[in-house]
Amino acid sequence: MFKSKLGTVGLGVVIGLVLVLVIWQVFTQDYTYQGSLIDPPVPAADFDLTDQHGQTFRLSDQHGKVVLIFFGYTHCPDVCPVTLSEFKQIKSKLGNQVDDISFVFITVDPERDTLEKLGDHLANFDAGFIGLSGDRSSLEEVWMSFGVYQAKQETGSAAGYLVDHTARVYAIDVDGNWRLTYPFGMESDKLFQGVRHLIQEG
Repeated sequence: MFKSKLGTVGLGVVIGLVLVLVIWQVFTQDYTYQGSLIDPPVPAADFDLTDQHGQTFRLSDQHGKVVLIFFGYTHCPDVCPVTLSEFKQIKSKLGNQVDDISFVFITVDPERDTLEKLGDHLANFDAGFIGLSGDRSSLEEVWMSFGVYQAKQETGSAAGYLVDHTARVYAIDVDGNWRLTYPFGMESDKLFQGVRHLIQEG
């Protein structure tokens, strides 16, 4: 009977080791990022802007976190609210990893996007999202460093002008490197998988 128990214990140890090995292989195998991978990664240009609470936000202060950045505006009728909704979906899936990421929305319409307006708008999606603005010259430097296009388009309507702008999500890793951009229309689950792997790398 002793030998039988010993054999059972030994079999359990072997099974446990096999399971550990399988799990290790799953989590260490190479992951293929979707979107446009920047290889080798480049340091993201640092910047200082003001968040919706009137506090200074520096990209370099986010070291140790993944940062997802989107450039948009509060009057945007389509692309921007869709992207913010995707951010909300991603955040809801992160569980206890949610503290390892910052979701950042940078205005391309500083004339209308006051800090209060940014705060109210983002609260419709998630009050934890960070909305950033500043004077036009400061914003233009940030737009340029990320290759963001922005141009007003007069509509002649009571709603006022629209703003044509780059509609990509920019992913910065925990070391402050610009790693990826995602085009508008990328499935939110693919965004989520990429974000999760960036966090795990860190």
